[in-house]
Amino acid sequence: MDIAPINAQIAQAVERLKAMSPAAGAAGAGQAQGTDFVSSLHSALAAVSKSQNEATELQHQFQLGNQGVSLEETMIAMNKASLSFSAAVQVRNKLAQAYDQIMQMPV
Repeated sequence: MDIAPINAQIAQAVERLKAMSPAAGAAGAGQAQGTDFVSSLHSALAAVSKSQNEATELQHQFQLGNQGVSLEETMIAMNKASLSFSAAVQVRNKLAQAYDQIMQMPV
């Protein structure tokens, strides 16, 4: 599964929030001290993508009859990838929900 669309949606939402923030200068100072939220999210989504690619490769190797790949190992990798993808979707949904709530706040 490709997570690029989810990553793009999250990045767009974060960029819109950054643009609306009156303290954009203060946020830039905070980024120098710690990690950027967008880059943290990007790295987390890259890890999800990597686990899905590894699970797909294990599944492919098992189907080809590779003796070094067991069914248990393949199923565990597939379940881990599924759980991490579900978590990423939940994070995306919560971010979208938070963005909607912020947009509905009276000014």
